[in-house]
Amino acid sequence: MSDTSALRIAAPELQLVAALGSRSIVLVGMMGAGKSSVGRRLANRLAIPFVDADCEIEARAAMTIPEYFERHGEQNFRSGEARVIANLLNHGPQVLATGGGAFMNVDTRAAIECHGIAVWLKADYEVLLRRVRRRSDRPMLKTANPAETLKELLAVRDPVYAQAPVTVSSREVPHETIVNEIIAALLDRLDRTIDRPQRPPAGAP
Repeated sequence: MSDTSALRIAAPELQLVAALGSRSIVLVGMMGAGKSSVGRRLANRLAIPFVDADCEIEARAAMTIPEYFERHGEQNFRSGEARVIANLLNHGPQVLATGGGAFMNVDTRAAIECHGIAVWLKADYEVLLRRVRRRSDRPMLKTANPAETLKELLAVRDPVYAQAPVTVSSREVPHETIVNEIIAALLDRLDRTIDRPQRPPAGAP
């Protein structure tokens, strides 16, 4: 049996890790999409590390992200965020959860494309609004009308998130359902990169 054939009959988790090589699975999407909670479960299923970019930023800055926004502003935060993610991408394979605004940076998108594969956890406005209302530490929603701000952010960010090669719907179902869908979608995407015997041209003997 060839190595490729063995890969195809292995468990989905083993198939995916083998197909990833040193690349990272990078979860992108809006705040409240479930990147951290789903990401931890996905990493556990694949037996690879889970890294939360926001937690890494907080550890390196020795302050919370809301404190960082308040002291240094969003532009400074975004520059630091891009540097942290670029560094983290050198340590795959892993599941990397990113902040809601990270994928908006063109250099970050290029780094993810080079060292990983982005998965957009796409959630509807109503789902996101219900989830983000459970927490009061979202710097981007500290406005006079957080619900309207969320809607405006979605309008700007969704077309950029859509550039991710894999999209999975984040909705009110068990996390394991989302994990299963991510694994299946990634396998479908990455399977196209596995070497296959070339078919002879039509009409060839």
